[in-house]
Amino acid sequence: MAKQETVEHKYVYAFAEGNKDLKELLGGKGANLAEMTNLGLPVPPGFTITTEACKAYLATGEEPDGLADQIAAHLASLEQAMGKRLGDPEDPLLVSVRSGAKFSMPGMMETVLNVGLNDRSVQGLARQASGADEQTSGGADRFAWDSYRRLIQMFGKTVCEVPGEEFEHALDDAKRAKGTHDDLDLDADDLRGLVDAYKKIFFKHTGREFPQEPREQLDLAIRAVFESWNAERAVLYRRQERIPADLGTAVNVVAMVFGNLGPDSGTGVAFTRDPASGAQGIYGDYLANAQGEDVVAGIRNTVPLQELERLDKKSYDELLGIMARLEGHYKDLCDIEFTIERGKLWMLQTRVGKRTAAAAFVIAGQLVDEGLIDLDEALHRVNGAQLAQLMFPRFRLDHEFQPVAKGIGASPGAASGKVVFTSARAVELAAEGESVILVRRETNPDDLNGMIAAQGILTSRGGKTSHAAVVARGMGKTCVSGADEIEVNVPQRRFVVGGQTVVEGDVVSIDGTTGKVYLGEVPVMPSEVVQYFEGSLDPEHIDNPLVRAVHRIMSHADARRRLAVRTNADTGADAARARRFGAEGIGLCRTEHMFLGDRRELVERLILARDNTEREAALAALLPLQRADFEEIFREMDGMPVTVRLIDPPLHEFLPPLEQLAVNVAVAQERGEDVAQEEALLAAVRRMHEENPMLGLRGVRLGLVIPGLFAMQVRAIAEAAVTVTRSGAAARPEIMVPLVGAVQELETVRAEAEKIIAEVVGDSGVEVLIGTMIEVPRAALTAGQIAEAAQFFSFGTNDLTQMGWGFSRDDVEGAFFWRYLELGIFGISPFESIDRDGVGRLVRIAAEEGRAARPELKLGVCGEHGGDPESVHFFHEVGLDYVSCSPFRVPVARLEAGRAAVETNGSDSR
Repeated sequence: MAKQETVEHKYVYAFAEGNKDLKELLGGKGANLAEMTNLGLPVPPGFTITTEACKAYLATGEEPDGLADQIAAHLASLEQAMGKRLGDPEDPLLVSVRSGAKFSMPGMMETVLNVGLNDRSVQGLARQASGADEQTSGGADRFAWDSYRRLIQMFGKTVCEVPGEEFEHALDDAKRAKGTHDDLDLDADDLRGLVDAYKKIFFKHTGREFPQEPREQLDLAIRAVFESWNAERAVLYRRQERIPADLGTAVNVVAMVFGNLGPDSGTGVAFTRDPASGAQGIYGDYLANAQGEDVVAGIRNTVPLQELERLDKKSYDELLGIMARLEGHYKDLCDIEFTIERGKLWMLQTRVGKRTAAAAFVIAGQLVDEGLIDLDEALHRVNGAQLAQLMFPRFRLDHEFQPVAKGIGASPGAASGKVVFTSARAVELAAEGESVILVRRETNPDDLNGMIAAQGILTSRGGKTSHAAVVARGMGKTCVSGADEIEVNVPQRRFVVGGQTVVEGDVVSIDGTTGKVYLGEVPVMPSEVVQYFEGSLDPEHIDNPLVRAVHRIMSHADARRRLAVRTNADTGADAARARRFGAEGIGLCRTEHMFLGDRRELVERLILARDNTEREAALAALLPLQRADFEEIFREMDGMPVTVRLIDPPLHEFLPPLEQLAVNVAVAQERGEDVAQEEALLAAVRRMHEENPMLGLRGVRLGLVIPGLFAMQVRAIAEAAVTVTRSGAAARPEIMVPLVGAVQELETVRAEAEKIIAEVVGDSGVEVLIGTMIEVPRAALTAGQIAEAAQFFSFGTNDLTQMGWGFSRDDVEGAFFWRYLELGIFGISPFESIDRDGVGRLVRIAAEEGRAARPELKLGVCGEHGGDPESVHFFHEVGLDYVSCSPFRVPVARLEAGRAAVETNGSDSR
């Protein structure tokens, strides 16, 4: 029975037992360490504690049964492999304890290095390291005490929540006493004193001495990594990146190898291609005589990876060989962490690397050219959010704008905003609608809130692999790192560059492609990707690898997708732009938008008409205006379907404000003025006033209550279609009746519309479809009945979400959505991405029951969910024929429709 229990609850895996496909169980880091081990690459021995163990611990607050024994068994195997024991005072084995979830969450969870050091084993470590170069490293003693102070610092902050800044202040004091700014200038005696200072800080905040038992250190570190899954910054990052909250993190226990043993040692991060641009070459950062945290934390400026060739050609050549092998094996850009210990290269991690939006497209195209992947896989590796980033504008630079500093272009984009020096201030100003640039010496995981709020991030330290760079790339934020000409003074909230002082609130602009920093706001210009979509760039004859890659992948997406993509457009200009962006029709033409501005008075006269004569006069004035609107749109779309929604305004949008009108009348009466006309208007507005206009007299209800309103619009649509057709173009109008909740409403409107259409169309050959908008939950639930009277359904998911949830979309986002997002009730606003379980189920029911009643029923969606990447995949799954969205989002919808077809193995081409 005991044997069976062990098999059923296997919580610990040696690296040789795993592989890259076990990310859900072993986390991305553990799965890839296992994969590299099995490839025969130089990976330090170790083992992985599974995500299942983490989830069991988080559920109960206790380690699951059997975990401690399994850790002990794998630790014994590790000790045997290394020929050392954990914490042995003579020749100690030290281990790192690292997090590693299924999805990369850089810097969001915890790591503890040098576990196993104590007051006795630090002496043994010094003896073990006695081969170090005394002249440069300060000797073996220096290395050992430096490792010990790092353990106390990381363990204290990570495991025991000791404020990290207290350790940093003690380190600064030690350097100040030495008269230096560089950690490497501290000798063994300085570091021994720093260890004593760190221990006192630890005792002050914990009430206990720093733990000397190595296994206790290990167990506490493992628990801390488990608990870091639910740390505030990790939760925030998951929410930002839409990572499920129930995955848990694995824990990797790895034998320590040391990059801080002297000049023949070091640590670095390498990319098999440029993660910013996708260009092929050698990219990465290296630090001699350093541990890995020094690189990713950005606390010391690195040297380019190419410098390693000069410092250690043997390790450099071996690294390049491994990089090529890993990229060929993973068939993608790989992000690699490595350490060199006295000339011996060790691989500490690899993963499919985060990249900018531009790099994602360029690399996907390159890998197709190299035969590593096909176009379907290339389409899978990019997404609509990345494409949207590429459509953002870039700086328009001329002689007036000269950079004041230059750092490393870590995450492309053009960002301008007010300088802030703390995350709290970034969040505060962003909430007030300000654009901000977060400026730091270096960022750390606690800065995540501010990084999310900021338009861009600027740091004076770090490189392309620093925390700021990696997180910014993952979020699509503009970032310039390592701008070391800038002297950042956070306490005084200012930075100095080139003799100029920039204080909090001043505006700067940063270019995440070139790494240049400008004072003031720099104007922007359209991106080349937008120019391509608008037809001003020929992708076949332009020396721009990004535009060529976008063209190639978009062409494949169009060939693979089943969903058509239409646009929401109310004017000829919007329609023309959407066609240039690839729209295949208009899915929503909102006629109420045509009645704003100068025409508002006509609609007001219509709604407040006291008799048929006044009403007919208002309708007669509106008819030619509507007809001209539709003619313009039909000509622009020339043969493409145009779905025109009959007028659907909340009534208050077209009536004078009741309160203001009442005040005006009262003031005029007080002055003794003749207000008979104003009093009549006030009485009419009071009669029409609604407490909740969004649920009142609008849509089909307004058309049934005001005789002739819908008839006028139907006549204008039909006459415009006939005029355009007879001029040699083609018109395909589709009339959509809004806010239908019962089939009888649609039947009434359709009967009147068909009579008008038959009268107007005659023998012109124009065909007009009549359908409805499914936006009332009852309509979705009675779709089988409504389909008997409708030739198409268009899902109005904005209102369907509003009514399905009982939310007023005009009010709730600012009122309480922030709290719902904070508590995890929402991962994302249901107005932004469709709620699959609730609103999505209504869509599915309506689609299935509508098609059952009328198999040829055309199905589309016209809410802004039609341009949301996640929602597009859902609409593909439920069998809709098209999605419709704003013109700018049309390319995003086209791309995601192609991805949806590929990811569901759809083989039909349009």
